[in-house]
Amino acid sequence: MNIKTLIGIGVVVLLGIWGVSSYNGLVQQEETVKQAWAQVENQYQRRADLIPNLVNTVKGAANFEKETLTQVIDARSKATSIQLSADELTPENLQRFQQAQQQLSGALSRLMMTVERYPKLQANQNFLSLQDQLEGTANRITTERMRFNQTVQTYNTNIKTFPTNIFAGLFGFGDKAYFEAEEGAQEAPEVQF
Repeated sequence: MNIKTLIGIGVVVLLGIWGVSSYNGLVQQEETVKQAWAQVENQYQRRADLIPNLVNTVKGAANFEKETLTQVIDARSKATSIQLSADELTPENLQRFQQAQQQLSGALSRLMMTVERYPKLQANQNFLSLQDQLEGTANRITTERMRFNQTVQTYNTNIKTFPTNIFAGLFGFGDKAYFEAEEGAQEAPEVQF
């Protein structure tokens, strides 16, 4: 074998090693995105699991507005009906998921505002405990969404950066969508006294 053949073989071997390394890195990052998405879903599921207990506790309050409870139950049903795998994280799918979760958040907010008219319910220890758990879960959701976005940013940056983008394109690694701020989040809420 002459020197040119050895150099050619060496280049091919190095390209092969680099290609395998790039592919494996993309797989690891995609799995990290999937894991981060699972944590987001886990927190949303935790919130959904708390709602039946909250509704049952509130139902015990005399003359409580049934329409408000119905809205919460319906919103929970819609939110839990949208199942989104990490492979389906397109902007459109994530937006549908977010809209359903926002509807549930809105219904829960209305429920909590309505509860203020029921001092007996506000003194109920089960209700207070559930309220605290929902608030804690809302914080966990925010944290997991932030972690998810950070993971997606790392992944998306890597699949778009040369030369990894070549292997990403060859092996079908595509963009993942981010969680975005809710519509109207940039506007300060109106406070009236």
